[in-house]
Amino acid sequence: MKTSKLTVGLVFLTFFVISFLTNIMGPLIPDIINSYHLSLGMVGFLPFSFFAAYGVMSTSAGVLLEKYREKKVMAFSFLIAAVGSLLFGLFPYYAMALVSLFLIGIGMAALQVAINPLLRVSGGEEHFAFNSVMAQLFFGLASFLSPLVYSYLVTNIKHDRTNANEFLEMLSKLVPNTLNWVSLYWIFALTALTMAVIILLFKFPKVELEEDEKAGTWSVYKDLLKNKTVLLFFFGTFAYVGTEQGIANWMSKFLSDYHQYSPQTIGAEAVAYFWGLLTAGCILGLLLLKFLDSRKVLILFATGAIISLTLALFGTAQVSLYAFPLSGFALSVMWSVVFSLALNSLKNNHGAFSGILCTGIVGGAVMSLLIGKLGDIIGLRYAMTVLYGTLGYILSIGFWAKPLVNNAIINVKKTKENQ
Repeated sequence: MKTSKLTVGLVFLTFFVISFLTNIMGPLIPDIINSYHLSLGMVGFLPFSFFAAYGVMSTSAGVLLEKYREKKVMAFSFLIAAVGSLLFGLFPYYAMALVSLFLIGIGMAALQVAINPLLRVSGGEEHFAFNSVMAQLFFGLASFLSPLVYSYLVTNIKHDRTNANEFLEMLSKLVPNTLNWVSLYWIFALTALTMAVIILLFKFPKVELEEDEKAGTWSVYKDLLKNKTVLLFFFGTFAYVGTEQGIANWMSKFLSDYHQYSPQTIGAEAVAYFWGLLTAGCILGLLLLKFLDSRKVLILFATGAIISLTLALFGTAQVSLYAFPLSGFALSVMWSVVFSLALNSLKNNHGAFSGILCTGIVGGAVMSLLIGKLGDIIGLRYAMTVLYGTLGYILSIGFWAKPLVNNAIINVKKTKENQ
């Protein structure tokens, strides 16, 4: 039991680190633009590099997992993320940032495939649902903290005088005078290396993959891609991640350009609260799913997201500052609801189908880049209106989805009659 609890703890820690390394791009974008004098389109290639790696690895990681098992895949994933972070820390140039983010993305994508079966076995199948929610809470906590860590570093590292503590003093010697934000990548490298060592020293339980966790053969993928339902839900996950990253990545830049909020403090805090409210919304979503059909919940939250986005883009400075984080709350249940509706709409080959759905994470690459390119032409405000298209598609799923199995709900009326 002790080993099981330790393994569950390791998985929670892994979720935390994945999020810490993954969801920091939004606060960094204004600094990156200023440091390298980039257009919005050029900076859009940075999240593109990261999420393109998810598109490459989401299906192939399943094959690697079956062949090399959890320990090797997880250790390799953290090592490659550490290499990517270290490369950019040593050579902080735009071209190296593209390579660095792609390598980090490769590692994070492989990790996400490996840790869910490990969580199921180490925590027990009967506790899997609860532990999955707890893992998402750890994921959300890291997403909330990483922009605050960034803000602390860029405002406290001093090059012209002694720093407040030895850690900041060391970082000040590692980063160029005008690139304090690069210090974050030294922290990423140290964190990833530490995780790799922990995993190599850790004794893993034996994990037998269930049928819906196996990758499937290439012929299975070919057959699935001919299925209209598979393609429709692939675009569902594509639209969700595209929306999430489109808001998170460009929020700070928007608040800086249109409302003159400091990206290093107010902008970073807004991104932190976006992720914090996204996590909090998951808790409300879990409660609502006990009483409402998941399609109705999806329609409700998608409508809320459209309203929040409208207020964020066209409201006053203060309204925009609050509406952007609130959009995170509205997005909170979308991934889990779309994913569960998708799997419940197909009788078999759930493992391969999951791989295809996770490949939809590449939507984060495409939409972030599209917004950047359009921003150079029509301005960031109107460029971000493309997210009405992705939110509209998510909203439509609530109307056309026909799952073979509906989510179990508590019938309050029936319960009262039985009392």
